[in-house]
Amino acid sequence: MAKTKKSETDSLYFLKLVVYLILGSLWVKVTNGDTVQVPIPVGFMIGLVMAAHDHVQLDRKVGFAVLLVAMLIGFWVPIGIYVLI
Repeated sequence: MAKTKKSETDSLYFLKLVVYLILGSLWVKVTNGDTVQVPIPVGFMIGLVMAAHDHVQLDRKVGFAVLLVAMLIGFWVPIGIYVLI
C-alpha cells in the first residue's frame, strides 16, 4: 500500500500564521502604577509550544519567525493585558 502525504490547505496555513501573529503580540504587563512595569511574553511562549508541534520543518521556521516579529511589535505597541498590583 502506498503512503499518502498529509498536505495542508493554503487557508489552514494562513490561519496558523494569523494565530501565531495574534499570540506573538500578546503580553502580560505587570505594573506597580507608573514606576515599575514587568512585561511577560505569555503569547510567545504559548506560540512556541504550538509551533514546535508542527510536522513540517519549514512551517516551523516560518512560525518561529512570525512569532518573533509579532513579539517585538507587541512589546512596543500598547496592547496586551495589564495587571496592576
